[in-house]
Amino acid sequence: PEYGVSMTKYSFGETALALARLTYDGVRRLPELPAAYLHPWRRESCRKLAALKDSHTGERCFVIGNGPSLKKTDLSKLSNDFTIGMNRIFLAADELGFCPDILVCVNDLVVEQSVEEFSNLKMPKFFAWRARKWLKMDPYTHFLYTSYTSPRFAGDVRGRVWEGATVTNVCLQLAYHLGFSEVILIGVDHSFATKGTPNTTVQSQGDDPNHFSAAYFGKGFRWQLPDLETSEAAYRLARRSYEAAGRRIVDATIGGKLDIFEKVDYASLFDDK
Repeated sequence: PEYGVSMTKYSFGETALALARLTYDGVRRLPELPAAYLHPWRRESCRKLAALKDSHTGERCFVIGNGPSLKKTDLSKLSNDFTIGMNRIFLAADELGFCPDILVCVNDLVVEQSVEEFSNLKMPKFFAWRARKWLKMDPYTHFLYTSYTSPRFAGDVRGRVWEGATVTNVCLQLAYHLGFSEVILIGVDHSFATKGTPNTTVQSQGDDPNHFSAAYFGKGFRWQLPDLETSEAAYRLARRSYEAAGRRIVDATIGGKLDIFEKVDYASLFDDK
């Protein structure tokens, strides 16, 4: 049920296979558990996350994707709002004149190929615990214990956080942890020009057509093709979790293809008087 679908639609064999995979994933994570909760870097991360819990209760924030629509979005309007960016959003500083309040990245390939840029950022940063292989702990860094399987929505990100095949889903869980009552998505186009088998690792052969910057996953950059179906399941779970708590997620992406959340007009969110 957490996945957003009824298990009754699957055969006994399919259900048994899904349960076997979940069990395997749980066993595979066992060696990680001591460090994921007891390592000094994780303990420090949990301490900082505890201080952030519900620190923005009743406020709104913007979760900013990196789709091409971001170039059509007037980001100057966000100067008075809290913003959560992701992955290589740091490229927007020069190209779009925008920098978010915090950054989230849980993809190993992105971290591995952006170590220098991430290390130099002097802003709150949230990475998957796996990123400790490339990044060191510093005053700005928080390590989240994320996983690929066992769908669930974490209202408290000090524990395990399901990635849901998209860093956007992690951002939604972090925003909930911070206490935001309304989350507004922009730049989440949910549409990719590059096609292929989900989660397959590919290497870019030229300019990136899928993000706001041609250099985002530019020539030679290794990245994984999107798994939109799993992402949508994660978004449905996030929507239900927010609604159950009297909160909401809306989508103000210009021309976005995602149909999970209520659509709102971006310009209508601001009082320009």
